[in-house]
Amino acid sequence: MSSKRHRVVFIAVLTTFLIFYLQSQTGQRTSSWLSRAEKDVDWSRFAYTQYVTNSEYLCNSLMFFEALKRYGSRPDRVMMVPESMLEPEMVNSSDAYLLNKARDEYNVKLVPITIQTNWAGDATWADSYTKLLAFNQTKYDRVLSIDSDSRLLQAMDELFFLPDAPVAMPRAYWISPEKILSSQLMLIQPSERVQSVKSGEYDMEIVNQLYGDSALIFPHRRYDLLSGEFRNDKHAHYLGSELETWDPAAAYSEAKLIHFSDWPLPKPWKPMREEDRLAAQPNCTRMTSGEEDCTTRIIWNSLYTDFRTKRKVCSTLPVIPFPYTDSSSLGNL
Repeated sequence: MSSKRHRVVFIAVLTTFLIFYLQSQTGQRTSSWLSRAEKDVDWSRFAYTQYVTNSEYLCNSLMFFEALKRYGSRPDRVMMVPESMLEPEMVNSSDAYLLNKARDEYNVKLVPITIQTNWAGDATWADSYTKLLAFNQTKYDRVLSIDSDSRLLQAMDELFFLPDAPVAMPRAYWISPEKILSSQLMLIQPSERVQSVKSGEYDMEIVNQLYGDSALIFPHRRYDLLSGEFRNDKHAHYLGSELETWDPAAAYSEAKLIHFSDWPLPKPWKPMREEDRLAAQPNCTRMTSGEEDCTTRIIWNSLYTDFRTKRKVCSTLPVIPFPYTDSSSLGNL
């Protein structure tokens, strides 16, 4: 029994080392889509965008842009921020400190916005519609809008060179066989067309209504992996094949973005009861040798622990006054 336990511990340690090794390599990969002469690319025509509606999402967005800088991403970085966070009376707030940090350390352009509200919509709808303000960023040829309840594992600069289309999106593979577009990741050619939709709809409904038949579809694999996929027993929808064998380490290694979706578990910045985590974590599998393989469990747990660890980037000491008198770095919608 002691020898068996030692082997299980060794496998777990080896798997954990492999995960961190793969993470350390992600920023060094170069897509074949970028094999063109990059010295001729005007990266200022492109931007990654995120929207913020409260302090929690501000921290998430800061983590995202920190990762972009760490991975050496080249397009602009745009954070759409509620005007209320930029008010003079907020000068000594923790939000002001994080906005300073985003702008000064991670080269993020701060764009003041008005949170989208409507008499027919609730707070969830308002947040959902606010995301679509990315369509208004007309100073850019293309913007890549990414939800902030996700974990960036590699830069995705190559997506900006996809063929021209008003919108390029992956399929929401978890809803298969329905052909629904995922609004978690949208490559947009900014326009004002989205303003013509009806009120009370959610972002996924809106983009499917407007672009369901005309959007350019790019693969969900690598770009839109759900954390809940590691808890599933079947993976054909994600793999796109009934024949391919699921390899959790390979799926993690190739992934560039993981979206946290483990309902009914809370998002990773929310408190989670230990008993709920234990009940939800993936099962280990028995190998032909009789040993347990806990790779999937280790990867899934690491997604949450690493996310919480990286939230330390949002430490709010010391507070540095925000220079509100200089609005030259702020865009407008």
